[in-house]
Amino acid sequence: MALWRIRATVDDRPGYLSVLTASLALRGVNILTVQVHTTEVGAVDDFLVDAPDRLTEADLRAAVERGRGRDCWVARSEARGLADQPTRVLGLATRLVREPDGAGEVLRTLLGADEVTWRPTPAGPLGGVGATTMVLADPSGGSYELRRGEPSFTPAEYARAQALVELAATVARRDADRVTLVLPDGAEVLVRPATVEDVTAVVELHASCSARSRQRRYLGGAACPSPARLRRLLEPAQGLTLVATAGSGGEAAPVVAMANLLGEGDEAEAALLVRDDWQRRGLGTALLRRLLGHAERTGYAAVLLHVQAENTPMLRAVRRLDRPTSVGRDGSVLTVTVPLVARPVPLPRPADATARRAR
Repeated sequence: MALWRIRATVDDRPGYLSVLTASLALRGVNILTVQVHTTEVGAVDDFLVDAPDRLTEADLRAAVERGRGRDCWVARSEARGLADQPTRVLGLATRLVREPDGAGEVLRTLLGADEVTWRPTPAGPLGGVGATTMVLADPSGGSYELRRGEPSFTPAEYARAQALVELAATVARRDADRVTLVLPDGAEVLVRPATVEDVTAVVELHASCSARSRQRRYLGGAACPSPARLRRLLEPAQGLTLVATAGSGGEAAPVVAMANLLGEGDEAEAALLVRDDWQRRGLGTALLRRLLGHAERTGYAAVLLHVQAENTPMLRAVRRLDRPTSVGRDGSVLTVTVPLVARPVPLPRPADATARRAR
């Protein structure tokens, strides 16, 4: 017996798939897996089969045609093809989480593409899927162009590939926001995107801050926010939250500052909480600069900061940004608006962004 992959289009009507499978069964072909891709021209059925050794590619094509299949593609397969498609996609997604720069090679592996090329130009209105070409939008800027002689690409394959590209861009952005900062006094802090796993450490941060620091951060009071509210702050639906840790414990070290960027529409609101013994050391200014940089890359038009008029340290941090600002006042609260120039910055592409399959 030998493993083969067969792809064919049949009319998307009741009973037509059974006619095709019956035609294969009459020749002793055992269907191991099947995927159905819905398209405008019919249902594209993708089979992994175990066929008797005596059957050739031509025999399998003939069986498909007798089973009312058309646009048939047949190729020998390997044992690794026994893994079902969801398992393969999850495995490739795990690989991207570990190595986001490997998006080009992951796409080639996923689709068996002959050529994968990253281009600095956006996908544009022609992005999408054709018979032999697929264009994927890279959220980091630019686009991927994939080519495959056969079988033809399908919309389902396009959706899977685009999802993996977006996953790679998300992981790459998180890596770009991770950095070790050296403050003016020589102290080092690790700044990284927050996750919900940081809730306990952030609760401890709030507990270690003075009531005055908490009141300046939340304006309405000095009480510690509930864990549920902190979870929403740590992973906002739109925006970014950074935490700064100090000490030799790596990510397990105590959190000494939290910086929030919460997006709504084309604007985002920024806020900082810095532990009292880490204030006036340049940490707040450094975190604010990183929030503004992220907001620019994301495309926000402006960042707003709501600051108490007596909060001199925060106003000083804003001045150190050396950016144009406008200030409005509502009682004791100032609203500082920092206009931004949207500057999506493409992340550097890896060496494997152009990957060619050995013919």
